[in-house]
Amino acid sequence: MKYERISKGVFLERPNRFIAYAELEGKKEVIHVKNTGRCAELLRPGAPIYVQESENPARKTKWDLIGVEKGSRMINMDSQVPNQVVKEWVEAGNLKPDIRLVRPETTYGNSRFDLYVETGNSRAFIEVKGVTLEENGVVRFPDAPSDRAVKHLQELEKAVREGYEAYVFFVIQMKGVRYFTPNMDTHPAFCQALKSAKAAGVRLLAYDCRVSGDEIQIADPVPVVLESPRLKELSGPIAAWYRENRRDLPWRNTTDAYRIWVSEIMLQQTRVEAVKRYYERFLEALPTVRELAEVPEDRLMKLWEGLGYYNRVRNMQKAARQVMEEYGGEFPHTYDTIRSLAGIGNYTAGAVSSFAYGIPKPAVDGNVLRVLSRILASEEDIMKASVRCWMERAVEEVIPEQEASDFNQGLIELGALVCVPGGEPKCGICPAAELCLAREKGIQTALPVKTKAKARRIEKRTVLIFRDSEGVAIRKRPSKGLLAGLYELPNVEGHLTRKEAADYGKSIGLTPVHVRKLEAAKHIFSHVEWHMVGYELLVDALEKNCGEEMIFAKRDELETVYSIPSAFEAYMVTAHAVAGDSQR
Repeated sequence: MKYERISKGVFLERPNRFIAYAELEGKKEVIHVKNTGRCAELLRPGAPIYVQESENPARKTKWDLIGVEKGSRMINMDSQVPNQVVKEWVEAGNLKPDIRLVRPETTYGNSRFDLYVETGNSRAFIEVKGVTLEENGVVRFPDAPSDRAVKHLQELEKAVREGYEAYVFFVIQMKGVRYFTPNMDTHPAFCQALKSAKAAGVRLLAYDCRVSGDEIQIADPVPVVLESPRLKELSGPIAAWYRENRRDLPWRNTTDAYRIWVSEIMLQQTRVEAVKRYYERFLEALPTVRELAEVPEDRLMKLWEGLGYYNRVRNMQKAARQVMEEYGGEFPHTYDTIRSLAGIGNYTAGAVSSFAYGIPKPAVDGNVLRVLSRILASEEDIMKASVRCWMERAVEEVIPEQEASDFNQGLIELGALVCVPGGEPKCGICPAAELCLAREKGIQTALPVKTKAKARRIEKRTVLIFRDSEGVAIRKRPSKGLLAGLYELPNVEGHLTRKEAADYGKSIGLTPVHVRKLEAAKHIFSHVEWHMVGYELLVDALEKNCGEEMIFAKRDELETVYSIPSAFEAYMVTAHAVAGDSQR
């Protein structure tokens, strides 16, 4: 939009909301102020201003205030212009290509919206908000409480429910800002209403403008931050910190989505150092999605042996088969298609899509939940799904578009190396320290709040190593339940005495000639603890009289063929040793 009859002057004072005094060509003039907001940070004595001469020579106040210079930034503060520039922007096809009607000031319910727009197949309301409040490149709205603005948002939600499209368009009447956020200081209710509107399907747009003394035009989109401006301020520093301090891990030296996916599944509930050797072994055997999709289950389980939580790798194979069938063997390239694969949740989809493809989606795991809880001083329970969803929204809003991978991995790395669980976080070396609310309040070690898990059920078991001169007896577990479909050393419920162990062997046709008691052991599952005792039972011939379905394995078969879960790790040392002795 182009203005005519513009003059430059100097602001003097503003005695009330509607008028100001300015010096124009050496004379003190009364100026009409169109913008009734506070604008105290703009209208300072001595500030250069731009005014428009009225077309009506009989008007008492001859001049209208149009713009002001704030340092090096030119700001249009004409509150009547945003509607007009948005109307021009929409009519030029920037909102939708097939615009048929743009009508100003249209009544809906108890509100009068700024624009009504029709296309061939849609109807939309647009509520326009002019934004002039800026500080350090951050722009906010409103600069004064506005119950009317809250009412408009509520009416837009109603319009969405009735089939309309609805938009709030924030016209930032200046150029070169960093992001827009609602003004929590002046009107928290507007911020909450804006979040509610977005959740209901109202679309939020914010654009800056090219501004001169006599012109204003909508220019470029500006990020909208509803959840955490504090986190937005940290996005760049965290990404930069990560590039300088990241650990050298095998899966960080690739952007191959398949390899990143494998690492992320392995890293769930497993320490980083423990994963390294499994990762390299797995990918050497199964370097592509095709090999994973086609590998026999027993071989797959053996490659996963030691990592635990075997349903993870079973779901990986299901997902690999999906990729082969639905995507022609090429790993999907979007967040939603990755999320649709078996066994992949929000975190893994966000990690793979951002690390491999740079897609700005959040990857919020336990480390990140802890970091965010401390930065935001949140005392919400991170075990609640609603809290995780809120934190995912907060992260997604602030991901730097060109640094999605570095930012997401930076949050994870902070949790692993600096903002650690237990003990004291290393605030002295943390790139988020200056903006960390928990540190400011001195409550770092009290966060995050996390509901204690229910006490695990204790199960007593006796593990039995039946061996002869040829090998060791193992068996396959049922196809459903704990450790489903894996191989195990025979075991029974309860803690047996030496005599009871020998009697059990006799009952299944494996009469021992020698029984040796082994050390007790414990294994912890998610909800169960096994407290185990063990016996080595030497028999004459395993296969001769055994009345149960067993496999009699030699040491090389234990090492290469049969996957024995880590629950039996304490007893596998003995099993390997006796199987090895039988081969010599």
